[in-house]
Amino acid sequence: MVEELELQTPYLRLSARAWGPPDGVPVLALHGWLDNAASFDPLASLLPGVRLVAVDLPGHGGSDHRPPGVHYHFVDFIPDMVAAADALGWDRFALLGHSMGGGIASFIAAILPERITRLAMIEGLGPPTSDPADGPANLRKAIDQMNGLAGKRLPIYPDVEGAIQARCEASGLSWRAAATLVERGLQPVSGGFGWRTDPRLRFVSPLYLSEPQILAYMEQIRAPALLLCGDAGYLIPRAYMQERYARIADLTVKILPGGHHPHLEDPEACAHWLAPFLVIS
Repeated sequence: MVEELELQTPYLRLSARAWGPPDGVPVLALHGWLDNAASFDPLASLLPGVRLVAVDLPGHGGSDHRPPGVHYHFVDFIPDMVAAADALGWDRFALLGHSMGGGIASFIAAILPERITRLAMIEGLGPPTSDPADGPANLRKAIDQMNGLAGKRLPIYPDVEGAIQARCEASGLSWRAAATLVERGLQPVSGGFGWRTDPRLRFVSPLYLSEPQILAYMEQIRAPALLLCGDAGYLIPRAYMQERYARIADLTVKILPGGHHPHLEDPEACAHWLAPFLVIS
């Protein structure tokens, strides 16, 4: 049975979904960019003995948006998720992250090695990076996007099916997988349905970390780590990921058939590796 939770942190109110016995192995699950906590719905029942709490990241799902005029920097999600674990009363816990959530999880594991028991990632390890020469243009564009937000027309769908179709076309997800995310990601608005997601999340990042900075975090990960990649996913084609893998002391990488959302499209294959990994003390 799934439980809906609200976590009040010093910064924001966060919504979450929880599965499993309260005395199960504590696992904090972090979804990907523009997804929400329902991302883990298909996987949760396949992880026996686990107390899985999936949080809607700020600006996603039912969680609070950041205050007006504030950007969504990658590093700002880290204290938010540490605060979520604190609100749950978890001193030591495992992490499970997909895509951007995997990047967030890897940084939490790097800065809080004494609290993280296991680090499991699906199609995500560290944040995206960019050419440093693009920094000034990115910052200018981010400011322009913020200033133009008030005049931006957000999409409205006449029905839920239209939103599911849009998500399928944007991400290549199956109808079933897209519907899982869309149900939690929509809200009724005048004229139909709109996304609950903060539109500022679509802005270009005003500041990217450099690859040497990211590698410094990878070197600080001490917990046993497991990374699941889709053979047609995001990570495999990116050669620079090999150096990130090499910097983590205890990392196992497994390649699964599929794309960027294997936990949604083929949860049994993911659970085959995740279930024994997460419950080992």
